[in-house]
Amino acid sequence: MFVAYEERPSDSPFVERVWRCRSEGAGSFLSIAAGHGEIVITRLRSRTLTVRGPETTARTLDYGTDTEWIGIRFRLGTFLPRLLPAHLRDGHDANLPAATTRSCWFNGSAIEYPTFDHAEAFIARLARRGDIQRDPQVDAALRGRLSSRMSLRTVQRHVWRATGLTMSTFRQIERARQATNLLKSGVPILDVVRLAGYYDQAHLTRSLKHRIGQTPTQLQRGGVQLSKNLESA
Repeated sequence: MFVAYEERPSDSPFVERVWRCRSEGAGSFLSIAAGHGEIVITRLRSRTLTVRGPETTARTLDYGTDTEWIGIRFRLGTFLPRLLPAHLRDGHDANLPAATTRSCWFNGSAIEYPTFDHAEAFIARLARRGDIQRDPQVDAALRGRLSSRMSLRTVQRHVWRATGLTMSTFRQIERARQATNLLKSGVPILDVVRLAGYYDQAHLTRSLKHRIGQTPTQLQRGGVQLSKNLESA
């Protein structure tokens, strides 16, 4: 199980939130679908910096005893041009090679692993080097604020490059995450169908089994460890 989970919002233009947690013992958890990319630093016997892309389906991940993680979750539209989200999607994560015990290699130079308190400074350094970018059109488009100056096809290309997802897939993921939050807070299943905009209970069940890895009833009962990244739903 996870212990000492902590997160904080960020005022960085590139970062939505920073989180950290530690495992008490070995086990597994369901990593649920997510439309945001992130950087995760894992420490077990040594440290590894992983760039993760979007997840369109749920998958089970194993972890060891006394593992620690620090995560930097990107704002919508944030991406690394040399590691595009479409290439990292659905578990095709990029682990950067270690340079020393305190740093890893990226784009020809060593960068020091970030800490929980200095995650924004790490991202700012990458931004100054041009190693991280943010497309403001993407956030607006995915929030339903399409620019009148851009065609739908152009907007879709922006969204695909920055997220690795189509607009439709991103919205389906967000709806499943919203439904999961509602179910875990005790909202009845039929009310969740209406509030999250599903056609019927069968539609809700299919979506959650695919995106979250659990049925509505299983989510209400609890007992399965989900990844700690539901808050944006």
